[in-house]
Amino acid sequence: MATIPWLVDVLRGAGVQVVVEGDWLNRMRPGSFDPIGVLWHHTASTSSATNPHPALNICINGRPDLAGPLCQALVDYHGVFHVISAGRCNHAGASGGSGPIPAGDGNTMLIGWEIDYNGVNQEMTAAQYAASVAATAAVLTRLGRDASYARGHRETSTTGKIDPSFIDLNVMRADVAAKMGGSPAWSSIVDNATAGRFTASASWGVSSFSGQRYGADYRYADPVAASDPAWYRFNVPAAGNYRVDAWWPANAGYNSAAPYIIATTTGNRTVSVDQRATGGQWRTLGTFALPAGDANRVAVSRWTTAAGLVIADAVRLTRV
Repeated sequence: MATIPWLVDVLRGAGVQVVVEGDWLNRMRPGSFDPIGVLWHHTASTSSATNPHPALNICINGRPDLAGPLCQALVDYHGVFHVISAGRCNHAGASGGSGPIPAGDGNTMLIGWEIDYNGVNQEMTAAQYAASVAATAAVLTRLGRDASYARGHRETSTTGKIDPSFIDLNVMRADVAAKMGGSPAWSSIVDNATAGRFTASASWGVSSFSGQRYGADYRYADPVAASDPAWYRFNVPAAGNYRVDAWWPANAGYNSAAPYIIATTTGNRTVSVDQRATGGQWRTLGTFALPAGDANRVAVSRWTTAAGLVIADAVRLTRV
């Protein structure tokens, strides 16, 4: 049986923080293991800053219905890779085929990351995503494969798996490809305090109330049936597809349907978000075709019938 004893060194070489869990070199399932790609999962456990890896013991030792180890590494809330196995693991099951990954035994073909979040009302943290992208790029480089060999379990599963939830897997592969290319994809962040890049009327107040804010403060306004958007200006380097992410602090008194307007090459697109929940992290609004040039590109509008303050904090564009 083949093993990947190089895994820890490759991850550390990519700048990923690693914790080795016991005798990882000899912890594995019987059977063949000749990996050609990387498979992303979520654990279905709820992680937090104070309980960053609740599923670690299960991933090492398994469940009553499935013997461990259940992955080569678990990615905790802080983006730390807990390396569990250098060999075959029970993580993938049967593959129905996806992209260059053929149908067959997924446990033979794929190295698995179990990303520790519940996938129902919790998405992976920015730290988990960044570490998983870096790790996947490094491992695929070691295997001599391109980014198309990174897949999500829901893409290969023959039994209706949904993991990893809340992730655009095409965007993930684009981010892995950019990392493998040796240079990151173009990305830019505009905060409400970024000089010359944010504009809002005097109706938008300033607050530092929430600890979930991006930067020193954020803007807020009451909803109205009128156009009074807070605009974020970006100098987009070239026409292309860009992922738009937003950051807001969450509070029960904030708006349940805050409209974000994206000025695309084919006109304005509106995405409404619930600012009462999932604050203090980047949330993806979608991927959009944007023209080149320095212009107002994303706005937060006050025009919503939902109750609660509308929040304008930070927006990020990333070319994909």
